[in-house]
Amino acid sequence: MMFFRKAIVLIHGFAGGPWDHQNLSNELQLFIDFDVYNIILPGHDKSIITNVKRNDWISSVECLCDKLIDSGYKTIYVMGHSMGGVIATYIATKYKQVKKLILVAPAFKYLKFKDNKLDVINSLKTVPSVFKEYEEKEVIGRILKVPIPTTLEFTHLVKEHADDVKNVSVPTLIIQGDKDSIVPYESSLYVHDNIKSEVNILAKMKGVTHDVFNGSRGDDTISLIKEFLRKRHFKKGKFKIEI
Repeated sequence: MMFFRKAIVLIHGFAGGPWDHQNLSNELQLFIDFDVYNIILPGHDKSIITNVKRNDWISSVECLCDKLIDSGYKTIYVMGHSMGGVIATYIATKYKQVKKLILVAPAFKYLKFKDNKLDVINSLKTVPSVFKEYEEKEVIGRILKVPIPTTLEFTHLVKEHADDVKNVSVPTLIIQGDKDSIVPYESSLYVHDNIKSEVNILAKMKGVTHDVFNGSRGDDTISLIKEFLRKRHFKKGKFKIEI
């Protein structure tokens, strides 16, 4: 029976958790041939800790995938949000069992650093509308509460795995909100332009912020993902759509 079932691995973003995509997880649980696996990356269960390393995040997902394969899964779908999108991209290049990839606001472009210190001012200049999306205190609070060494691990992760996109060959859906002030559209465009997938879809969603699954169009995002996961045959090519 296991061989006919599909595993779906959901990877959250930096300083986030499975609660960010809980609505998606709940919807996918309704499909009888899907088994959904949410992962909590090391250091993200309660608070970001200083001794967590980027390889810990990678290894935790690898460990889950290894267990799924050992259990008999032949087909694995992977979804990554923000930093989770960077990790998901790498996973898709490593395991032949990964048959579909979904990247939601993949964070290949993010905060800026100078001399190994977070450059808050220039980071915020790159996303001038960020304060329209979030309260100022919340933005500063999020940045300051994460230890700099941990944030640097994130930036090193992105730098080390930026070229992984060039080795992606499975059908890929990229979702980007046009109101995302955290991860710019250029990040998703970078993936779209560089992956080798014969099915390569970049969906720009109008009025959608970085809080993709819980915003006003969360249901639309989830429906788009479900359609991509359920569909068996796709028209080959690179496609950009606006929804």
